[in-house]
Amino acid sequence: MVNFATVRYYKFFYSYMSKEITARAEDYSKWYNDLVLKGGLADYSAVRGCMVIKPYGFALWEGMRDVLDRMFKETGHQNAYFPLFIPKSFLSKEASHVEGFAKECAVVTHYRLKNDPNGGGVIVDPEAKLEEELIVRPTSETIIWNTYKDWIQSYRDLPLLINQWANVVRWEMRTRLFLRTAEFLWQEGHTAHATAEEAIAETKQMLEVYADFAENYMAVPVVRGVKSPAERFAGAVDTYCIEALMQDGKALQAGTSHFLGQNFAKAFEVQFSNKENKLDYVWATSWGVSTRLIGALIMAHSDDDGLILPPRIAPLQVVIVPIYKGEEQKAKIDEKVHAIMADLKKAGIRVKYDDSDNARPGWKFAEYEMKGVPVRIALGARDLENNVAEVARRDTKEKSSLSLDGLAERIGALLEEIQQQMFNKAKTYRDEHITPANTMEEFEHLLDTKGGFIAAHWDGTTETEEEIKERTKATIRCIPLNNKQEAGTCILTGKPSTQRVLFARAY
Repeated sequence: MVNFATVRYYKFFYSYMSKEITARAEDYSKWYNDLVLKGGLADYSAVRGCMVIKPYGFALWEGMRDVLDRMFKETGHQNAYFPLFIPKSFLSKEASHVEGFAKECAVVTHYRLKNDPNGGGVIVDPEAKLEEELIVRPTSETIIWNTYKDWIQSYRDLPLLINQWANVVRWEMRTRLFLRTAEFLWQEGHTAHATAEEAIAETKQMLEVYADFAENYMAVPVVRGVKSPAERFAGAVDTYCIEALMQDGKALQAGTSHFLGQNFAKAFEVQFSNKENKLDYVWATSWGVSTRLIGALIMAHSDDDGLILPPRIAPLQVVIVPIYKGEEQKAKIDEKVHAIMADLKKAGIRVKYDDSDNARPGWKFAEYEMKGVPVRIALGARDLENNVAEVARRDTKEKSSLSLDGLAERIGALLEEIQQQMFNKAKTYRDEHITPANTMEEFEHLLDTKGGFIAAHWDGTTETEEEIKERTKATIRCIPLNNKQEAGTCILTGKPSTQRVLFARAY
């Protein structure tokens, strides 16, 4: 029952702001960038390949981080922090690890600048060359395992369950905000165990933590699986992963958990006395997710009008916009809104009252729609008289008139309904885009016309995997856990196969 000109304002500003967003069907990549920039999540920086995470984007990351941090601690992990710089010699100790990251490393060679005697500003002081170059961490296995050798002597020191929240640098040549940047934020867990069985159980447990977070907080359904040997983390025995599907039919790796065996323990001489008083090498895991989860969130849910954020991790769950003429009406609305906000906050709902006078209601409606706020409440003078408010949900754009009595309880239930329906919609899309293919021709046709995950037989060789990748740009995203066994033949070579694996083009 919002009054007179609101609808006209909304249509005008909504039309104006919508033109700023490229349609998905027109250019999916540009649509994504538009949402990141115009949704106020991030911006480009003066450093090539790096991004500035703006307050709204960082609030979203903080929400994700806080939930994950709680989940880690509930499973017995503690936070610590390790140096940003890694001696170059450390990366040489585990051969496959250094090979996997060598092309992405940023290297520090000097420790001082000086004024250019020729007046050219500052230059690197040639007298300040480091004795050993330092690598800006692309990941922390080497520096952490070098530390663990001093922390672990006995089985009583195990398991050692450590996580750190940090930034890392991987010198990417092709970058995209959140999805692939030279510097990004993440968490990386590094654990040590007395037996292989304990380490494998830890690896699988953390995969489930990630899957739980993706599905129950991000509302993004995932496929749990293990990577092929060619796609494993550098230095791992096995890499477990969760794979998500975006609205353009491409896959995105949303999290990984690695069983490292004893590779890093042997490389850094991390031994312990077991219960039989014999020396043995510890068994290791590492696992991580990063700010690319924000990219996954955008591409899994949003539309041509802006972001759509799941309520459980949205920085702002509810916004209230007043509709009034004159200060007398506003004062009455303010009084009621403050009572509503108190109830909402008491219920644990993140709410904002936008009574600023620098923008009209229609502009505010479009702005919060762009930012993906799950629920908008509009309250006008006539609504107040009728003891109702107009409530609009961002995901479906449905509007309803709700009584102000018990509003907080109804809004809480609505937020949960939105969360579940967002997951259901994404899961339906994902399930409809898992398609079997029995021949190479069928495989290529599906990739070009439908996309999504293609379930196909593979002969298990890296050579076949690489040839399929070169021919189609599709990779093996994962071998699903508890995969159904069935006799078949490889789509490329015709050799025998016992199971289908999931291929997709991916970010």
